[in-house]
Amino acid sequence: MILRHNKREVPLLNTTSTADISFILLVFFLIMTSMDVDKGLQRQLPPPDPDKTEEVADISKGNMLDLQLTSSNKLIADGKPLDVAQLRSRVMTFVGKTADRQRHIISVTIDRRTSYDLYFNVQNEIMAAYKTLRNRYALKTYGREYERCTAAQREKVREYYPQRIAETTVAEAEGGEI
Repeated sequence: MILRHNKREVPLLNTTSTADISFILLVFFLIMTSMDVDKGLQRQLPPPDPDKTEEVADISKGNMLDLQLTSSNKLIADGKPLDVAQLRSRVMTFVGKTADRQRHIISVTIDRRTSYDLYFNVQNEIMAAYKTLRNRYALKTYGREYERCTAAQREKVREYYPQRIAETTVAEAEGGEI
C-alpha cells in the first residue's frame, strides 16, 4: 500500500461580510464625528423692552472712537488707516484715558462689501481690549482676575469699564475710500 501524501490547502478566510462591516464603521464615524468649523461671535442680545424708549445722546468727539471698515477691507480709525494688530492697544488707550468713561462710545461703521474675516478680527480685538482692561482693574482692585471675581465684583468692574459699541452698516463707504 502506497501512501499518498495529499497536499492540503489552507482554507481561505470568509470575507463576505468585511465590506458590510467597513461600511457600517464608516457611517458610524461620520455620524459621530463633529465637523464644526464655523467661527462666529458669542454674543447674546438683550431681550427687547417695550417700555424702554431710545434716548439720543450728544457725544463729544473726545469720547468717541470712530472705526470704519471699508469695502477694500481696510480699517480706518478716526480718519487714519490702522492695522488690525494695533487696534487692541488703540482701544485700550482710548477707553482707559477717556475723561468720561461712562459716556465713551466706539462707533464701528461697516461697508456691506467688507469681508467677514476683517469684521470678525476687528470685533475680536475690541473684545480682547475690554477683557484686558477689566482684568487689570480686577487684579488691582480685588487681587484676582476678572473671571475669578464674584458676580458683584464683576458688576463693579463692568460699571467701571462699560462696553459701549455702536455698529452701523452702510451700502457704500461714505466720504470715499482710502
